[in-house]
Amino acid sequence: MAGAAHCSLKAKRLLLDPKFEGYKLSLEPLACYQLGLDAAVAEVKLRDDQYTLDHMRAFGMYNYLHLDSWHQDNVYYVDQFGRVMNLSVTLDTALQKPREVFRLPADLTAYDNRLCASVYFSSSTWVTLSDGTGRLYLIKSGKRGDSASEKWEIVFNEELGSPFIIAHSVSFVKSGTHSVAVLLLRVEKDELDTKGSGFHITLEWVTIAEMSKEGDHRYEICRRRVLQGKSVPHYAAIEPSGDGLMIVSYKPFKFIQEEDDKLKENNHANTTNEKKGPLYYWQQTEDDVTVTVNIPQDITKDDIKVHFSPDNMRVTLKDQPPLMEGKLYSSVDHESCTWIIKENKSLEISLIKKNEGPQWPELIVGDTKGEFIMDSSQHSEITECLMHLTSEVLNPDPEKENPPCNAQELEECDAFLEDSASLCRFDGDTLQVTHVINLGSNQYLFSVVVDPREMPCFCLRHDVDALLWQPHSDQPENMWEHIATFNALGSYVQASKQDKKFMACAPDYSYSALCECLRRVFIYRQPTPLSTVLYNRKEGRQVGQVAKQLVATLEANDPILGFQATNERLFVLTTKTLFLIKVNTGN
Repeated sequence: MAGAAHCSLKAKRLLLDPKFEGYKLSLEPLACYQLGLDAAVAEVKLRDDQYTLDHMRAFGMYNYLHLDSWHQDNVYYVDQFGRVMNLSVTLDTALQKPREVFRLPADLTAYDNRLCASVYFSSSTWVTLSDGTGRLYLIKSGKRGDSASEKWEIVFNEELGSPFIIAHSVSFVKSGTHSVAVLLLRVEKDELDTKGSGFHITLEWVTIAEMSKEGDHRYEICRRRVLQGKSVPHYAAIEPSGDGLMIVSYKPFKFIQEEDDKLKENNHANTTNEKKGPLYYWQQTEDDVTVTVNIPQDITKDDIKVHFSPDNMRVTLKDQPPLMEGKLYSSVDHESCTWIIKENKSLEISLIKKNEGPQWPELIVGDTKGEFIMDSSQHSEITECLMHLTSEVLNPDPEKENPPCNAQELEECDAFLEDSASLCRFDGDTLQVTHVINLGSNQYLFSVVVDPREMPCFCLRHDVDALLWQPHSDQPENMWEHIATFNALGSYVQASKQDKKFMACAPDYSYSALCECLRRVFIYRQPTPLSTVLYNRKEGRQVGQVAKQLVATLEANDPILGFQATNERLFVLTTKTLFLIKVNTGN
């Protein structure tokens, strides 16, 4: 991750409510409908050899109910006969029985070490499906949710090794070729791990493309890439273009290459290091940045082209590809920037900072071909600034009057079992990390698809609130956008729910919800204006809006296996029943 750009998430102040007073319990009735299932859900319980926390997170807490974000209020599940069942809702009071849309060819009961079947809707007409035995299906579904036009047709199926579940998939067209990229999650035995859990996590990134051979169109695997880590990722998604991958996890992932590729890469790296050092050197003061580039002896002034803009710089020699090019760390006064050729045949570029004072951690964002040279005065200044953080005595004042943290004041949801998580963006071509965000105490809560054409959103704790972030892989300046806030959901709500299993929110952010392992579902509406006058008796001021909490208790003794939210309703799946809770009234 040495060459990765270290970024941060920037919350929008207008979406935060520092005066939020809490949720008021509402006793308004919630319409709840239920459908008995013809056959039980194909639940796969953990085996004795699946005993780690990662097995529980990946498979024990799996959501067996799949929401089709391309066609609202369509949910799917797989039953014990290997049938993919669909419920399409148009009118709550006239619900039809779930209907079969596809049947897995294999007899799943014949496999002892299988995982749960998994489904992901890559586009409005494409579906990826795993039967839990290690076989992947690519299916052309037609227009889903419409019994007349929905017909699932297998266009690709192949055994891909040990069993997996599908974490994410996308459908895209590049250079006129249709492709589907799929992310497969496995928890595998690691014989070399003698001190840890004895398992590692792999994410296999498989790209299936349409091939045309002698007039025969078929889909084949064109690329397979594998990442490995030591913790199940909370979030893993492929970019809509298929060019990159984003992962939220407690422990880092890295691409695993074949031995031949490793040898080639090491040899190339050694050769490169022997031939040349840094491409350029740069220094800075509070006012300017000086860049020195070594150039060949036969290069003249007319061969050099240097282009400055407020945020970018490009240097080219003759007709060669750019020697330096990219976005500068901060803006410059491009009209005052200059360059000259020194006597020792080096090119010296002077950049005038637009904002005086702040030090630049890098010259060109994400570029690792240069080397920063720090002068002695800057080194002394930094050392002096850090002196107060160090001591020659270990824990010099443990009985200090005001300790920095009182563990007794922390709530249970404040305690982290592992190190802080990170969000990483991987490039699909270089297989390197390009962006890193250290999430610190911003605990991951859940993910939701707001716009199926975009990547799934992820929700993180921010102080006591929960903030929803939308990744934009095609917007480098706004790669993670804060789009909604769920007040107090990050701390107080979580702390009071000891048995929570799933969390979700409406795609229009109108409410958030969580369910326990059995029966109870909690709904938290966004604050809405009051139709009557209400006063805060303690402060004597009028209250303009109120946020309501609602509770639904399901008439079922079976554990909850699936949980999905749409703008109007919640879907809750148990072993033998599918419940619908009407939360909002449609327009």
